[in-house]
Amino acid sequence: MTSEGTPVARMEGIDPAAIPFGELIEAQRPVVLAEVAADWPLTRAGRAGAREAAHYLQRYASDAPVTVFHIPSESGGRLHYAAGGTALNFTTSRGDLGQTLADMLETGDGEALYVGSADIERFVPGLATENGLDLEHPDFRHREPIKSIWIGNRTVVPAHYDTSNNLACCTVGRRRFTLFPPDQIANLYPGPLDLTPAGQVVSMVDFDEPDHAAHPGFREALAVSQVAELKPGDVLFYPALWWHRVEALDPFNVMMNYWWNPVPTFVDTPETTVLHAILSLRDRPETEKRAWQAVFDYYVFGDARRAAEHLPPEARGLLGPLDEMAARRLRARILHRMNR
Repeated sequence: MTSEGTPVARMEGIDPAAIPFGELIEAQRPVVLAEVAADWPLTRAGRAGAREAAHYLQRYASDAPVTVFHIPSESGGRLHYAAGGTALNFTTSRGDLGQTLADMLETGDGEALYVGSADIERFVPGLATENGLDLEHPDFRHREPIKSIWIGNRTVVPAHYDTSNNLACCTVGRRRFTLFPPDQIANLYPGPLDLTPAGQVVSMVDFDEPDHAAHPGFREALAVSQVAELKPGDVLFYPALWWHRVEALDPFNVMMNYWWNPVPTFVDTPETTVLHAILSLRDRPETEKRAWQAVFDYYVFGDARRAAEHLPPEARGLLGPLDEMAARRLRARILHRMNR
């Protein structure tokens, strides 16, 4: 795919020890923090060559078997669906990370290998101690960020969204992110919820050869897309629910990332709410759905204080501030209703 779209804004000369997280989070748009990870040992190893980077990672590889994606050469490295959308176009296996790294260096133009979203502390323990960001902002005090590593050949991850904010640290090889704001979901034609390539629903559009007759809204999505061309050492910030397609542009690529949400650990994921809403709301009459929309606006999407402010504090119950104990009571109440 050519780099269509507006270039993502770049911030140059950022002190890695003083990343302006408050500014980034407030702006709620993608930003490239140029060369913030340029001095990481992994990035330096990558500049010396793919083998040096692989050898560096092998020093940290644990014995825990990783999931390896095998993408046939005819798929062009794209993790997606086989024809018909009822099966995937790749296979998976479980393997030793150290051996997988060696295999990645020898694939040539054959099948692509990919290890995605592997937990750093489990699979390469200690790596983040020497290669990591200083996370000094209140957002990170609610819960520990999830740290993952992504390793592969020339792979293409189709457009999808994450439910968390993301700091994607390009360390070895170049990557291209094509990003879309959350309101473009319909114009990206999401695929099945039941079967997904890697857990998240993905766009069904072939970005390299889009079928505009089948996906006419994709032109509108492209018109507001943003593109980040990342060199080793660049870090890309983008907010939760921004769609992003990720292309690994070199024969061997490594990325580390941080996922986080500025909410306490007892707050559940809204994805569960979406699934339950499909069960409970989607097929109701339109008049009922509009009425329920008003209820959701009152209790959920509006000012959180409004629904309780006219009640005495002792009568607010679940309408009061949510804490861990209130979350447990609410979860138990939901489970009771679901199991009736």
